[in-house]
Amino acid sequence: MSSYNRSKSLNRSSSFKKSTFNRSTSFNQRALSSFSLGSPIASSLGGPKATRWNCVTQWYHLFIVIGFFVSSLIVIGGSYVYVIPSLSPEFLGYSLSNVNKSMVSCDKFDGSWILDDAYPLYNASECPFAERGFNCLGNGRSDNDYLKWRWKPKDCDIPRFDVHSILERFRNKRIVFVGDSMSRTQWESLICFLMTGVDDKKSVYEVKGNKITKRIRFLGVRFSSFNFTVEFFRSVFLVQDGLIPRHAPKRVTSTLKLDKLDSISNEWINADILIFNSGQWWVPGKLFQMGCYFQVGNSLKLGMSIPTAFRLALGTWASWVEKTIDTNRTRVFFRTFEPSHWSDQSHKLCNVTRHPVREPKGRERSIFSDTVFEVIKNVTIPITVLHITSMSAFRSDAHVGMWSDNPSVPDCSHWCLPGVPDVWNEILFSYLFTNHELPL
Repeated sequence: MSSYNRSKSLNRSSSFKKSTFNRSTSFNQRALSSFSLGSPIASSLGGPKATRWNCVTQWYHLFIVIGFFVSSLIVIGGSYVYVIPSLSPEFLGYSLSNVNKSMVSCDKFDGSWILDDAYPLYNASECPFAERGFNCLGNGRSDNDYLKWRWKPKDCDIPRFDVHSILERFRNKRIVFVGDSMSRTQWESLICFLMTGVDDKKSVYEVKGNKITKRIRFLGVRFSSFNFTVEFFRSVFLVQDGLIPRHAPKRVTSTLKLDKLDSISNEWINADILIFNSGQWWVPGKLFQMGCYFQVGNSLKLGMSIPTAFRLALGTWASWVEKTIDTNRTRVFFRTFEPSHWSDQSHKLCNVTRHPVREPKGRERSIFSDTVFEVIKNVTIPITVLHITSMSAFRSDAHVGMWSDNPSVPDCSHWCLPGVPDVWNEILFSYLFTNHELPL
């Protein structure tokens, strides 16, 4: 289990001293030189035999030189094959933003939070697409340490990506987020970061002129200078809402059709990057206590548990992805459950800490996250899981708390912006660009 560590930035440099080879005459070459024309030994041999001997020695000498040259080439070639690939990208003059082969085998989600003065990545007060309710600093939060934490995996570094390079790589693309309000927060985070690289802020706009609200089903922001959009579709369960079946008990006011994907799913197709999430709404307070129960086909499943229903819904989603999404064009991600940090079960007490906690106290695991892995491992097409549950479990300092647009209602579920969702996006970039998994 990882814990957060403070660390100072270290300036690392590597130097490579070129070695030179001093040519020296070997013992055999010195011996042969005594037989060169005009030497006393050659003269003493005399006649044609001496001439023939001189020719032989010259050819022998030539073979020695050729052999030395070939051997040198073999040594140099071996160095290239075995030594050069093992050198770090920085050693070879490449920046981590361009290539980081260690990221391929690195577990990006096993690490710790460290302080880094290079953060935050943007100012939420200057971003028109950051909800006021998530702008904690703008809403009166006085401490700003929560803005300064960077995620550091144990065996690699999440590269620092240049926003201008990302804008170019996203040119002519379509990025789509599908899920609940946590997905919307990540959507906002991505837009705010990208806007720091745009000179003409007016060239970035919501395609339908909509304002960001909690209930709106679609939001799309267009970066007109680069001809790409970043879209959000609100689908908190991923599957369809259903009407009340005939002969249903009075307590049933609605259903979730676990075998049918959301009716707006056709609008998710043909994205270049597709990021899903679900989990926050799969709780009794937003289901059974609201009169919502599960349905499969025409059958009402009154006794079905929430974990079982979530697995069936996720299976429906996975089947749709396999049958519908062209993975030659679209890179598919699923982000796991985002832990909250409520102080009680009633979700009324919220203690936002000053710094990340040392022990996640069980929040690093979630049955919803486990189910995501179980379902996706059986899918036949490539889907990348962004397993942010454990890394986010330490960040009890990064929630909205009392610093929202409605301070009378505490919030230990959603995250301040800038904050933790920015790091989710940096990890997303590391998959898209570092490992060249997306044909951009």
